[in-house]
Amino acid sequence: MKKELGLLNIVCVLLGIFFIGLAIWTALFSPQFFTTDVLFFISVCLVMALMFVAIPLLYLQSEGRLPIPFTKRSPRPEVAQLAASGPPLLDARGRAVPPDVKSMMARMKPKESEKT
Repeated sequence: MKKELGLLNIVCVLLGIFFIGLAIWTALFSPQFFTTDVLFFISVCLVMALMFVAIPLLYLQSEGRLPIPFTKRSPRPEVAQLAASGPPLLDARGRAVPPDVKSMMARMKPKESEKT
């Protein structure tokens, strides 16, 4: 799955670069720059480039690899919950339970205030 996502992100970035290049090519080599047709074509190319480049940027931001300036980073709740828990949870055969099952068990465990 990661290879497909990487390939799709590369294709999106390449298409975004292509549309930016097409807009620059049109701006440099059109005989009259301020005609309606040329300005419309340039704006369409730039909007298409924005659409294709936004997809990989949003993916990087959701993965936490793209820092957003002037915002505080809070740890993901699953990671904080797993790190805060105590010894590893074991199943009936003594094997360690996967982290997702451990987080589900922590959510289902009654809180101390509800017991009393």
